[in-house]
Amino acid sequence: MAAGMRKRGRAGPAARAVGLCGQWLRRAWQERRLLLLEPRYTLLVAACLCLAEVGITFWVIHRVAYTEIDWKAYMAEVEGVINGTYDYTQLRGDTGPLVYPAGFVYIFMGLYYATGRGTDIRMAQHIFAVLYLATLLLVFLIYHQTCKVPPFVFFFMCCASYRVHSIFVLRLFNDPVAMVLLFLSINLLLAQRWSWGCCCFSLAVSVKMNVLLFAPGLLFLLLMQFGLRGAFPKLGICAVLQVVLGLPFLLENPVGYVSRSFDLGRQFLFRWTVNWRFLPEALFLHRAFHLALLTVHLTLLLLFALCRWHRLLVLGLIELSWNTYPSTSCSSGALHMCHAVILLQLWLGPQPFPRTIQHSKKAH
Repeated sequence: MAAGMRKRGRAGPAARAVGLCGQWLRRAWQERRLLLLEPRYTLLVAACLCLAEVGITFWVIHRVAYTEIDWKAYMAEVEGVINGTYDYTQLRGDTGPLVYPAGFVYIFMGLYYATGRGTDIRMAQHIFAVLYLATLLLVFLIYHQTCKVPPFVFFFMCCASYRVHSIFVLRLFNDPVAMVLLFLSINLLLAQRWSWGCCCFSLAVSVKMNVLLFAPGLLFLLLMQFGLRGAFPKLGICAVLQVVLGLPFLLENPVGYVSRSFDLGRQFLFRWTVNWRFLPEALFLHRAFHLALLTVHLTLLLLFALCRWHRLLVLGLIELSWNTYPSTSCSSGALHMCHAVILLQLWLGPQPFPRTIQHSKKAH
């Protein structure tokens, strides 16, 4: 009898889990009209889409022609490192010099060996298919934790997106590798794993420099969570990891490594643009246009930081401006900017009285 009770005891939690799962599925079926609208069903819809994506991605790999763009160049670049070249200025591929940081070299070196020195394209496609499914899972987990997006949107960002499948399994670009690390970093930050989140963010930057566009958001979160002094150790994790990864190349030619892998002055070709196709090519390539975009980007970040993310930043700057003696052009400019922000908030903010109350007052 004791043995029978132990068996029932062991089966109890499993049976309860199955029962809870059954209740959840029955409730989902009863509320099926809300299934694609309620964020609480994100995981269920995400699971169905991931299963569908297994079949869709397999079909794309075997039915849609692979297009060679950068894969051979990636393999030639890492092959140079394998052959003993650590000077970044000497590493090249079919499309030009190596312009990605050291993390890219190590990851694609692993892919070089996993795909028979880059010759087994089908194997590379299957590896990137797994990477795609991992990326989807990480993105769905982010949406699950934020609970702000209706699940029907997920269909358009995966199953119905030709571009996403193309970037992963038909082009084998390095962008997916960088983004999967970034999404892993975001999940870790949401879970309050700040050190691991910073580590994964730095790894993503080490694959492709464009991940640095997310750095202002990370910096703001660190400052909010730990303050200025407490944020430095987390930022130190990012910096130290970059040095460690790039050490073999830094020892060989530090200027060459930094100038090639983190070249902020690199210019993109007009034929690849999507956002700015309506502009003349001469304007797209002009440095003044680049500086204008950077200025607008930084200004919007500052406005969001002051107006939306943390309104008390405004009062602190006003206090700092008045406490600076003798006053400087910087403190004076900051003061006027704070006043402009306050006026903008008053203009865009809610009305002091609802219109119905205003009408009722006029009636009386």
